[in-house]
Amino acid sequence: MKVVLFANTDWYLYNFRLGLALELQRRGVDVLLISPDGPYGSRLHALGLRWIVAPLRRRSLDPLSELRTIVWLWRLLRREQPNLIHGFTIKCAVYASIAARLAGVRARIGAVTGMGYVFTSTDLRARLLRPLVREVMRAALSGPHVRVVLQNGDDVVLFTRSHLVDARLIRLIPGSGVNLSRFSQCSNAAAPGPLRVLLAARLLWDKGIGEYVEAARRLKAAGRSIRFQLAGMLDEGNPASVPRPIVDAWAAEGTIEWYGHVEDMPALFANTDVVVLPSYREGCPKSLIEAAACALPLIATNVPGCHDVVHHEANGLLIPARDAQLLAEAIARLDDDRPLARRLGLAARERALAEHDERSVIARTLAVYQELLPEIFAQTVSPLAEPLNTMGSDQSL
Repeated sequence: MKVVLFANTDWYLYNFRLGLALELQRRGVDVLLISPDGPYGSRLHALGLRWIVAPLRRRSLDPLSELRTIVWLWRLLRREQPNLIHGFTIKCAVYASIAARLAGVRARIGAVTGMGYVFTSTDLRARLLRPLVREVMRAALSGPHVRVVLQNGDDVVLFTRSHLVDARLIRLIPGSGVNLSRFSQCSNAAAPGPLRVLLAARLLWDKGIGEYVEAARRLKAAGRSIRFQLAGMLDEGNPASVPRPIVDAWAAEGTIEWYGHVEDMPALFANTDVVVLPSYREGCPKSLIEAAACALPLIATNVPGCHDVVHHEANGLLIPARDAQLLAEAIARLDDDRPLARRLGLAARERALAEHDERSVIARTLAVYQELLPEIFAQTVSPLAEPLNTMGSDQSL
């Protein structure tokens, strides 16, 4: 059996789907990874995985350039003849399905890990593109040998009510999971001293970076000695990227401490008291799940993806999106009530153990492979991914 995993960055493959690739390899599957060039390709090679550079340009809106990418992928699939292709993010899911259909690849999975710039931005360009992208998605993600994997119930509702995908093709799998032995309990939220707050995300405006900085300014102006940490890399391939000079200015004025890309996230979490994510919309935010696994209290916006991980007053606090004042008030509340922060963190760890173990997520993903290729992928995988008509009541339509 041969499986292709196709993503828009090598960073995504390494940080989010490495466990899946290694498990497939362990089972004797021939795994081929595809993404644009980047520094993580060599790490994938070092682990014995096969990786090919794709001529995909994430910000490109040039129809000819996009067509060339699809043709390149079609030629690659004709040569490789995989049994299944699994594309991650909207663009890769759509292009993989189109190229695979033309190349005669039977099984196609599109994993929509978030609604992306076109569906979350209010920019004129995004709004103009939205109807076109919807039609392309409807055409590409259809057919009996296609499955669409979504990460939260809100996206399921959006896809079905908008008629983007046949509901019978949807499978709900919450995120990519977390290695719970690597991310272990480390909460220090009850300890005295300045509260250490962390936002860990790509530096995109729609992650709520601006609101986080504004909340930091307000709390510092009020005389609070809180440390506001920001971990994440610039993402110049995304139209919503925060420019480097702006981030440098925030750090220079002392509003935030910017660490850039952090390799050892467990070590960073060990020196953190509260994790926040004031995002406008998510698929299933891995930074929150990793923080939860470390027993850290969470503050997030009450939006799709975030409110699937954070339950208000149970394992964290939820606030409205785009509201710096309420974000500041939530941070101040945990600064004033360290025992509450500690209780929320321990509850977050329990929820992560129950729902976000990477091993369970991989098993459910392999169950979708088996569903599409029962005669090839013969080994029984359990538990099965949830078909749409068997979702729990809190995710019903």
